[in-house]
This record gives sequence, C-alpha cells and structure tokens, in this order.
Amino acid sequence: MSDIEMVVRTAFVSQPLREPVLRSAIKALRLSSGSRGLDAGCGIGLQTMLLAQNVGPVGHITGLDVSSEILAYAKDVVGKAGLSEMIAFREGDVNRLPFNDNSFDWAWSADCVGYTPVEPLPMVKELARVVKPGGSVAILAWSSEKLLPGYPLLEARLNATSSGMAPFIREEGPELHVMRALGWFREVGLVELSSSTFAGSVQACLTDELYRALAALFQMRWHGVASELTKEDQAEYRRLCLPESQDFLLNHPDYAAFFTYSMFHGKVG
Repeated sequence: MSDIEMVVRTAFVSQPLREPVLRSAIKALRLSSGSRGLDAGCGIGLQTMLLAQNVGPVGHITGLDVSSEILAYAKDVVGKAGLSEMIAFREGDVNRLPFNDNSFDWAWSADCVGYTPVEPLPMVKELARVVKPGGSVAILAWSSEKLLPGYPLLEARLNATSSGMAPFIREEGPELHVMRALGWFREVGLVELSSSTFAGSVQACLTDELYRALAALFQMRWHGVASELTKEDQAEYRRLCLPESQDFLLNHPDYAAFFTYSMFHGKVG
C-alpha cells in the first residue's frame, strides 16, 4: 500500500471517531449561511463537506491541500456526495496560499496548522491574510486522550515515546506547541481570541466502525514504540494494544475512553 493510499484509508477509517467532535467544533463557529470559507489542509474532503453543510446551499467552501493525489480523492468523495457545486479544491501550500488578500469570510484548518513539525506562525499569518476584515480564523488540533482505561502508567510511558509525542517534538521551545496557538494569533494581529475544547467518548460494546477506528488509532499513536519500552512494558503493550492478542483492550466489556480536540479562534481586525 502506497503512502497516499494509507493516508486515504486512515481518513476513512478514523472518520466515525472524529466526526461527532468535528461537527461540535464547526457548530461552535456559527458560520454564516451563504458565507465563503477556506478549509486549509482539507485532505480527502470529509471535513470540507461538514463545513459545507453549515454554510447552506448558497455558501461555498474551497478546500486546499498540498497533494494533487489527495485532492483527486477529495473531488471524487465530494462528487459522490453531490456537493461539487458547493465545494472546489485547489492545490497549494498553507505557507504560501494561492489566493488574494480578503478572499474569504473565514478560514479553518484541522490537524494541519500547528500539528506538523513546521513553523506555525507563517501559516497563521497566511490564513489571516486571505480572510476579510471582521472574518474569523480557526484551527483545530488533537489535544489529549485516555485510551487505555485501567493502565495509566503504561499509557503515560507510551505517550512519552517518540511516536507518542509526535508531531510535538520541536527544539525551538514550548511556544510552538499547538496549545500555545493563542500566542500565534495575537502575534499576527488577530483579535477577540478564544479557545475551546471538545471531547469525544466511546464505550463498550463498540460498533464495528468505532472498533476499527480505535484499533487504527492505537497503531498510529504508538507505531514502532517497542524499542523505547522496558521489556515489561513491551509485553504489556503487546498484550493490551495489539488486535491479535486475546487480551486486546477494545474487547473488554468495561472499555471506556475519551479524546479531545482543541480549537483556537480569532477575528481579523
């Protein structure tokens, strides 16, 4: 499976887990009916369609992604949903947005700006540049999780591995962590700053869709961690976190977990 195919598969598999939280965050933005917005880092367009549903049939969303291959999937997904009239896609880099100043009523980015090991300030500045005065800029990022109920020490150790901390490993300092995004917004001149956190929760008995989504999340969050664990923790990780184990934690009748996304919001002065 190619890297692009893996990205697409992960997006589809994880959507049942993410969608309720994404809907809550988008609803909190109170996007104006008929407004024109930018989805920066749109991926295969799943969140773009949720944004489109919130601006109504006369609104319009432009999805931007750096990968032409990903955008090909996005166009297909949106076309099958019958939303091609409301959504257009553009290839481009968030660091150098291919749009004129004041092109949109608002800009949004989920799991992109501030969530990659790239300097975030130029990207936030670009989002603000393309939004009209009085319009809004919002970024959303995964911010926490408790996925291994009953095993807090193991989960803490897994999250302290290089995979568990990625993509938050930066040498430049704590001000570049996504939870400090209000500072980025302030520095580029955005006003009326706010932050909100949205939680998603799951419990046994899991639907097949949620089971697959959580299993994929375990693999993504703690990929290749074994070499960074003690032998005891390696054994416990394999016992609890791998689907082939008879003790795989998602099969436990008392399984319950939660995760959070945090959203940072400001207006163009």
